[in-house]
Parts: sequence; structure tokens; C-alpha cells
Amino acid sequence: MSRLALLAAFALFASLNGIATASAQTYPQRAVKFILPFGAGSGTDITARLVADKLTARWGKPAVVENRPGGDGLVSINAFIAANDDHTLLWVPVGTFAVHPYERDKLPYDADRDLLPIVNVTALFLAATVSPALNVGSLRELVALVRANPGKFNWATANGNADFLMSGFLKSNGLEMSKVPYRDIVQAPNDLAENRIQLLSSSLAVVTPLMQAGKIKVLATTGRRRAPSAPDIPTVREAGYPALEMESIGGIFGPRGMPLPVREQIAADVRAAIASDPSIATKLQATGQVVDIRGPAEFAAGIKELRDQLGGIAKVLGMKAAQ
Repeated sequence: MSRLALLAAFALFASLNGIATASAQTYPQRAVKFILPFGAGSGTDITARLVADKLTARWGKPAVVENRPGGDGLVSINAFIAANDDHTLLWVPVGTFAVHPYERDKLPYDADRDLLPIVNVTALFLAATVSPALNVGSLRELVALVRANPGKFNWATANGNADFLMSGFLKSNGLEMSKVPYRDIVQAPNDLAENRIQLLSSSLAVVTPLMQAGKIKVLATTGRRRAPSAPDIPTVREAGYPALEMESIGGIFGPRGMPLPVREQIAADVRAAIASDPSIATKLQATGQVVDIRGPAEFAAGIKELRDQLGGIAKVLGMKAAQ
């Protein structure tokens, strides 16, 4: 390549880099919308609304939350991709979309291309929760009861890794239960309390209000450590079922082509917004979450780790990823 061509290429690179940097410095230029796959009251919804309020003040532009439940997360993902707008972002637990390749023969999107990691915001504790009518006090007791009564009981789950994790657990332990589908999982705890379903696999946030009211019983949580909001509840490893252990992370994604400097700036703003108000961390702990800020690169690494674990569960379930 000639010296002139090299200089031209360098000038073009510098120009493009300048555009990305300028975009990062001036973002946002208008209202930012966060699209969520769950309804109001879910852990993701609570987190997004707390942080959006702080970002509104920080940015001087509205940060709004739009709930788009349904379709195992596809309704929200499709709406996000269709917007094709760097001011419309997706706020979602990684497990919601990480299981899609095993659930469908063909996907309407490419996660690596269409969902660019911006910032992981929280680690969510998943929970195995039962109806008090079962009169069981541990996972071992639940396993024994279900094994002795194949097909008698119903279970439900949040979409994503909570579904995958519990499905693998039931199969590997030879347990037969009937699965009840829910468009919005926040409706399931009430049915659990009324014994219309007997087992629920979901985020701890979803079941916390009825757990605290004594209307449902959480047997164990799936994190590597006990949930700060429920320190008396054992982890699945402590309960004797380490295969159920899973770190569930969730955060914000940008659209295809969103420059890295813009994503890094948003991540920095989210970090600063949460740090500006210590009560946010306390409120999130009360919903079964902990603040876990990771920028684009760290977030991408966490996504890979979860995908690898889900791939192992897929083998237990006899599933192959869509090509």
C-alpha cells in the first residue's frame, strides 16, 4: 500500500473513531426506552425502574421502561430489534435468550449480531418454591414426594434459564410433573399459594412478597451464596443438589452496530447512577438480587459462561442448538 493510501486509511479510521467518541460524549440526545420481557413487579422490572429514574436525572433526558412480556422473551426481543434505534435498548436476563437456540429450530435473530452487551446490572437469585399444601421442607423431601407420585403434580417456570435448569433437574432425577405455561410469570405465585400448581422455578424477586407473607415456601436458591434478602434459605448446593447451581445475570443490550465507546459510556453512567444512591442496592437485595456491574467485555464473558453451562444441561435434555 502506498504512503498516500496509508495516510488516507489512517484519516478515515481517525474520522470514524472521532464519530464514535463524539456519539459517546453526547449520548443520549433524546428519550431512551428500555424494553423488558417481563411484566410489572418482576425483578428485572424493579431494577430497570429504579435505575431509569436515576438515569433520567443524570442524562437530562427521559429514561422510560416498556414491559413487553410473552413469547418466552421473543416479543420483547423482536420489538427491540424492529426499533433499530440506539435509543431503544433491551433490558433482559441473559438466560431469557440464551436458551432460545435449544427451544426453536430457527431463530428470528442472531444474538451475537443483534444483542450487543452494554452493561450487566445485577445477579439474580433463582428459587425453587413450593405450595405449602405439599408439606415438604427441603428439596430432598420434594424429590421423594414427586418420585412417589409420578404425574400427580404441576409445575411452572419463568422462561429462560430458570425453565432450562429445572427441566434438567426433573429429568436427571427421574421426576414426572405436568408443566403449566404462563404468559407472565408474575401471576404464578398466586396459583402456587392456592395449590393450583405445586412447584415454581423463577427469580426470587417474583416469589418474595408471598414468601414473606408465609403463603408459599422457598426451598432453596441457585446462587453460589445465600441471597442477602433470604439468609435462612439454603443454596441448592447446601441442599444437596449442586447441579442446580447457576449464577443468573441480567442487564442492558444495544442494537446491531452500536459503537463500543457509546456502550462503555452507558455502562459508566449506569454504574454512576447506582453509586449515587446506596438505597438502590438495598432495595434490590430485598427483591432477591445483588448489584453486579460489568462493562461490555466482562458482560460478554459472563454470557459465554452461562451459555456453556446451558449447553451442558441441553445434553441432559437431549437437545441440540439451532444452527
